[in-house]
Amino acid sequence: MMAKSIIKFTITVLIIAVLAYVAVNGVPFKIFGRTIAGALDEENGIRRGLDLVGGSVIVYEAEANSVTDEEMSTTIDMMRQRLDTLGLFEATVARQGEKRISIEIPAISNPQEAMEKLGATAELKFVDADGNVVITGKEIVDAQPQYGQYDQSKPAGNYVALKINDEATIKFSEATEKASSAENISNQKNYISIVLDDNVISQPRVERRIDTSDVIITGDFTAEDAGWLASIIRAGKLPFSLKNVELRSVGPTLGEKALETSLMAGGIGVILVLIFMLLYYRVPGLVADIALIGYISIVGIIMSALRVNLSLPGIAGIILSIGMAVDANVIIFERIKEELRTGKTLRASIDAGFSRAFTAIIDANITTLIAAVVLWRFGTGPIKGFAVTLSLGIIVSMFTAIIVTRFLLNQVVGMKIRNSKLYGV
Repeated sequence: MMAKSIIKFTITVLIIAVLAYVAVNGVPFKIFGRTIAGALDEENGIRRGLDLVGGSVIVYEAEANSVTDEEMSTTIDMMRQRLDTLGLFEATVARQGEKRISIEIPAISNPQEAMEKLGATAELKFVDADGNVVITGKEIVDAQPQYGQYDQSKPAGNYVALKINDEATIKFSEATEKASSAENISNQKNYISIVLDDNVISQPRVERRIDTSDVIITGDFTAEDAGWLASIIRAGKLPFSLKNVELRSVGPTLGEKALETSLMAGGIGVILVLIFMLLYYRVPGLVADIALIGYISIVGIIMSALRVNLSLPGIAGIILSIGMAVDANVIIFERIKEELRTGKTLRASIDAGFSRAFTAIIDANITTLIAAVVLWRFGTGPIKGFAVTLSLGIIVSMFTAIIVTRFLLNQVVGMKIRNSKLYGV
């Protein structure tokens, strides 16, 4: 029994150590078509907000004689949607004057690249090989990046799944029947182009007639390519064309050393928390420290894999979630100490401590999570960034506090470390 507990404890610690290594250095291979870089990798890790690393400013102007407030509001909402679907939560969109929209995008210092990342400035069109418009973006219900085996004869891969309305289904059926004819296949004209601003962003081949509302766009897509294409299709429904009238890059508003300073301060804070937990709660404190390292590692990996945009509000969300993770452990350990003082055995005290603390932890985390979801749903820009990091931190912290910490404590009991003084009593 003791040997088994030692093995389980050691394996868990090794897994957390591997997670910590991955969070810092990433992995050299793809997982589900996505590369996971180290969290601090400037190119492929966690994105940094405009206030930390600078970025680009784009100013668009409506190409229309007159525009209504409703049309401008719709356009701003759609540009905001494009930014959010690209994961650029920290970007800001604001109206300038009567016909202009200003967009600030962090971490992209080349304004031209920023404009290409943002995508189209006019309505999306699906055009056949003869230049005829088949359907427009307004007829597309949804577009989502997917990964899987879309054809039994082909290996799994990334693709884009479209949902079009009934009217578009009829037109698309006729267009794909024509495109997949033997004549067009022999003439290499069996394609339908996806066009934005008169630029072809994708040109998928048509192999057969498609007469359903579900359409699949395939190609040699990476996960990022599929996500970008899906986001552009979803957001390519502007009420009028836009032209860019200003492109410029901006420096970080908090200085180039801001992120480094923030990380140093955060690191010092975490170390002090680890030391306090170890000295005050002893063995449970050591277990909590291991679980906290696991928590930070998991959050880092997820944020890096999802390319979360991180600015000061996002950092605040992470710090708040770390505090909640530590708070959950404190509640549990104090409950365990109370049970030990009543004369219960160590294992019974641990079970009772977790059982009695569970409701308080769940209530506190769920109410905070609800608030974060509301901020994400109705907020914009940095507010969404804060909501994302806070929500992610809460979910991971509940897992590490309730599952990981309890598992490790049970293994410690199995290793016959049962002196109540070692548990803070």
